[in-house]
Amino acid sequence: MARTTHIIGAGLAGLAAAIELTSRGERVAVHEATAAAGGRCRSYHDHSLGMTIDNGNHLLLSGNHSALAYARAIGAADRLVGPARPEFAFFDFASREEWTLRMSEGRLPWWIFDARKRVPDSRATDYLPLARLMWAGRDKAVGEVIRFSGMVYERLTRPLLLAALNIDPAFGSAALAGAVIRETMAAGGQACRPLIARQGLGTTLIEPALALLAQRGCPVRLGHELHAVRFSDEAVAALDFGKDRIDLASEDAVILAVPPYAAAAFLPGLETPTEFRAIVNAHFRIEPPERLPPILGVVNATTEWIFTFPGRISTTISAGDRLLETPREALAQTIWREVRTIARLPAELPPWQIVRERRATFAATPEQDARRPGARTAWNNLMLAGDWTNTGLPATIESAIRSGHRAAEAISRGQR
Repeated sequence: MARTTHIIGAGLAGLAAAIELTSRGERVAVHEATAAAGGRCRSYHDHSLGMTIDNGNHLLLSGNHSALAYARAIGAADRLVGPARPEFAFFDFASREEWTLRMSEGRLPWWIFDARKRVPDSRATDYLPLARLMWAGRDKAVGEVIRFSGMVYERLTRPLLLAALNIDPAFGSAALAGAVIRETMAAGGQACRPLIARQGLGTTLIEPALALLAQRGCPVRLGHELHAVRFSDEAVAALDFGKDRIDLASEDAVILAVPPYAAAAFLPGLETPTEFRAIVNAHFRIEPPERLPPILGVVNATTEWIFTFPGRISTTISAGDRLLETPREALAQTIWREVRTIARLPAELPPWQIVRERRATFAATPEQDARRPGARTAWNNLMLAGDWTNTGLPATIESAIRSGHRAAEAISRGQR
């Protein structure tokens, strides 16, 4: 009898696993507790704005090989857009200074020797400390490995690591920071071209995957919430969905692609990250001016990244726990004051929306990183997937998709 793999969770990790398995001719069924697929990488119609927005703003880089492979597999690679070259525009809100980081295309970082391409008022030698992160031990925090001062730190290292780790870099895992640098900056400019889903996350990464799974005969059951996992000896014997139950055949498998706190509730004794950090996004319904780049990094402000979309300007603030209790309108006013100053827009606040994801990612400290489990579990037909599993990367889109691919690969090889 052919094996069926039941994937619990239709976020990016679960969808990536389903796409990979069905591409190998495997029989798959996906079960999602909520009414929509995508998890934290989803789009929805916001009534206050009268338009479709993303739950959060996500930036990919051309070096995110797993994410780009997934986009190609679902036929959506052309929907990820960005500058033709590895360039990053920045704005210092304190000094009102603007500059663009222009990286070399190849592996050798010739750009750090050109004052017109590197961070203003920096020297080539200021970039050398970044290399120390690439060989940092897993028990080290970034603050134990590099100094937190100077123009390169304030205008490049801190914004990069804050966005990647979603935690104050001083306390973030040096090993995870080093992994990000190895796969992007150290790999050369060809790995650092920024990419965004200009048509929206749902249109780019979710809807094409659902369409392809439907074409391959893979059911995706929305609103099908798992209540309990039933075990027999060393394997999962059944999946209890409350109103219905699925009994597994001996060759069947399960991929649990849910948040860490949900996985811990289902699986006795599973160690997972227990601390989390928030991300705050603001959306403004207004046509972006032509002078505003598609992606703009901001330093010395509440706003950290500005994204432009047709008819909308969006912002992202990482490690946003300090803003969770700020009144929504006050927060919108603060962010808009910064955006309109940078973009030279009218002072009047346009229609807006604030989206606060309280548990957006696990806290990327060395201690929490050590709690991340691998794909395999104590049960021989059960695998884990999710950006919180031990992918070697922080909780990013690349990490989520990579985890799905790893779980699918393990099942295909019969390592259950």
